[in-house]
Amino acid sequence: SLDIATVEALAERLEDCELQARDTLKITDDYPELGWEDAYAIQDEIRRRKIDRGVRIVGLKAGLTSHAKMRQMGVNTPVFGFLADYFSVPEGGGIAMRELIHPKVEPEIAFVTKAALRGPGCHIGAVLAATDFIMPALEIIDSRYRDFKFDLKSVVADNCSSSRFVVGGRIGAPARFDLRTLGVVLEKNGTPVAFGAGAAVLGHPAQALAMLANELGKRGEEIPAGTLVLSGGITEAVSVQAGDNLTLRMQSLGSVSVRFY
Repeated sequence: SLDIATVEALAERLEDCELQARDTLKITDDYPELGWEDAYAIQDEIRRRKIDRGVRIVGLKAGLTSHAKMRQMGVNTPVFGFLADYFSVPEGGGIAMRELIHPKVEPEIAFVTKAALRGPGCHIGAVLAATDFIMPALEIIDSRYRDFKFDLKSVVADNCSSSRFVVGGRIGAPARFDLRTLGVVLEKNGTPVAFGAGAAVLGHPAQALAMLANELGKRGEEIPAGTLVLSGGITEAVSVQAGDNLTLRMQSLGSVSVRFY
């Protein structure tokens, strides 16, 4: 395990890269002994730094939510991060490329809870019962690591590449849908570039929240009521550049868009 001073120094390094839109080499190059607890400790320190400056934490996110990718990375659970208030972009709004390093866009199903979710033992049924509504979301990921080259522990420390998100479209009660077959189309500049359905996320997107609640439960934490949770990318992430317009169309739930300049 890393000592507290090293955790604080790495958190400062990664957060400075995020705020200044500059890249860095993955931190395991310098600290190959970095463990999972160290990685989440660095992420927690980044969150603490933001809260100390008056930033509100408005949600949570799941990453690595494909079974195939988890097998490839040799892990059996997704990774998790947090969403800060300034990550939120209005539906149809714009994102300045100068504020980011090498952004990519993922279509996701966003959940908003009406009751707390606690582990251990949290399951899909508990998640659906605790969900107020779902809605379409675009997550903009932006790893701070040079050329998107990293390992999973470095990603966790870097708040799972969190940078911006957009929610919009229509809200719906989860009981109205089979979330496994809920279809999505991601368009870039009017051309469809990615297709998928909710089952791409752990077989059922609510499973991402169940696993998040169970992981938080190990630390004595929970998903509070009223939390926005991005459940994970349904398709591969799509790269963007200035001038691009991205639109997610989600079956029965309308669309959400964002532009880059």
